[in-house]
Amino acid sequence: MKLLSTILSWLKSRVPAFDWLAHYKRKHLRGDALAGVIVATLLIPQAMAYALLAGLPPQVGLYASLLPLAVYALLGSSRFLSVGPSALLSLLIVTQVAALAEPGSPRYIAFAMATALIAGVMQIAMGAARLGVLTNFLSQPVLSGFTSAAAFLIALSQVKYLLGVPLPPTDHLHELLGELARAVPQTRWPTVAISAASVLLLLAFQYVLPRVLARWKTLPAALAQSLSKSGPIVVVIVGTAIVAAFHLGARNGVSIIGEIPSGLPRFALPALAASEFLPLIPLAFAVSFIGFLENISVAKSLAAKRRQKVDSNQEFIALGAANLTAGVTGGYPVSGSFARSTVNFTAGAKTGLASLITVAVVGVAVLFLMPLFHHLPQAALAAIIIIAVTGLMDFRMPRRLWRYNKADAVALILTFIAVLAVGVTKGILIGAVSTILLYLWRTSRPHMAVVGRVGNTAQFLNVRRHEVKTLPHVLLLRIDESLYFTNAKYIEDFVLHAATERPRLRHLVLICTAINFIDASALETLTDLRTRIQEAGVELYLTEVKGPVMDRLADTEFLEQLGRDRVFFTTQDAYEMLAAPNLQ
Repeated sequence: MKLLSTILSWLKSRVPAFDWLAHYKRKHLRGDALAGVIVATLLIPQAMAYALLAGLPPQVGLYASLLPLAVYALLGSSRFLSVGPSALLSLLIVTQVAALAEPGSPRYIAFAMATALIAGVMQIAMGAARLGVLTNFLSQPVLSGFTSAAAFLIALSQVKYLLGVPLPPTDHLHELLGELARAVPQTRWPTVAISAASVLLLLAFQYVLPRVLARWKTLPAALAQSLSKSGPIVVVIVGTAIVAAFHLGARNGVSIIGEIPSGLPRFALPALAASEFLPLIPLAFAVSFIGFLENISVAKSLAAKRRQKVDSNQEFIALGAANLTAGVTGGYPVSGSFARSTVNFTAGAKTGLASLITVAVVGVAVLFLMPLFHHLPQAALAAIIIIAVTGLMDFRMPRRLWRYNKADAVALILTFIAVLAVGVTKGILIGAVSTILLYLWRTSRPHMAVVGRVGNTAQFLNVRRHEVKTLPHVLLLRIDESLYFTNAKYIEDFVLHAATERPRLRHLVLICTAINFIDASALETLTDLRTRIQEAGVELYLTEVKGPVMDRLADTEFLEQLGRDRVFFTTQDAYEMLAAPNLQ
């Protein structure tokens, strides 16, 4: 029985669906069913639109919305996340894979499938190795700059469909603007009319309809909010009907989707030689990392609203399994969608069953409804993409950051410019490197405060901010940063300068409350510092050293030379002892 209990416990930790299925309540079925159907109506047009953005046939986006979504629903730690094609990953695919094959060709599709396959393996490996902490290496300003720039590029890349002109795929802003300028004279005005109508209809659903429904108060809030998100499917239906009724595709050259094959995808590995997988590894790494960041950020924000927990390592595994599935079922890389997941949440989803119902609805559409999309104008799908990605652009954060922390604002702006100038993958790499360099720069000049005693209390505060008592022969110095190679020299110079300004100084006390570790370089610096000030007649002391730091110092020559009697438990202990007349 104990072995069985252990196995079941392990399965629940690796397959979260076992938990919500075992405790499923009938009252949750209505919310799950409603959310599943509503999300499917949003997912179908988005999946086709993002597939076209990625340079793939529309059915590939639908294939990526079937089994990958079901796999995530069973393995994901979030009960609300809707996984499928995304704008950012689609942009990565079209800008990188287009250099290897003609967009839309069988080899191009094979490369996209292979990217999903490799990314899936990477994500599962990172989850198994418990590398969810990798997300900490990209700061929020860098992510904001990257997302805003990528969204801008995506929106700009769709202008060709709005105008009905051909443009080659690129993620370099100057190239995109140059090609667009050359193509503008070829604008097809019937296509522009469809584009404008689609954009206006989407904006009406997004901004006008919610206010109207809120004023009427005839529908539940969740249903009203979900209806306001149904603009894409309405645009698809209306656009298709108009193009079909007036034969705009044949008469006026309006680009349409054309024939979409019906039927479920087949299980098959990408038709590539083993050597052809190698060039995809850098792209797959970018896809796996960026896709996971999309996934975890959405999952955590929604889980917090229901006071539920999301396991970042399990998310790596679940998303990896979804991508692995996409790679063998004719799909391409997937990640969590903020818009669809929010709709899923607000429509009343309680468990992953909502996603399984979404899969069923999309499956029915793939089997029986594909002929209905034959006359769907590409301009309508481009409008859906543009309205979707404009919500990813955050122009308020740079202003907020500039007022609060200019270094973070610089990282955001640098990432934004880099993505536009050199491309998505190189741009986010530049952003990540800039964050690390700015962190090293900030910590290389740590805040240090000379402190004094507040009255007769045990509290010691900055002499520049508070009225405190000090001793002329004692310097109490608080270092507000861990000690390591980049700041060790700065701290040494600061201490020596402070000592020269106090001719009566006899005792230097380093307050270590903010020091979490001391690396080898900093330890050598401390050793040299103790020797130098001792030669000048000044003794060194430490106080309030944290346990882990003390453990590492315990077996070092530095502590032996300093003496354990010169390490105090509190600053008050050091102050009172050094205030003795015989030590002045």
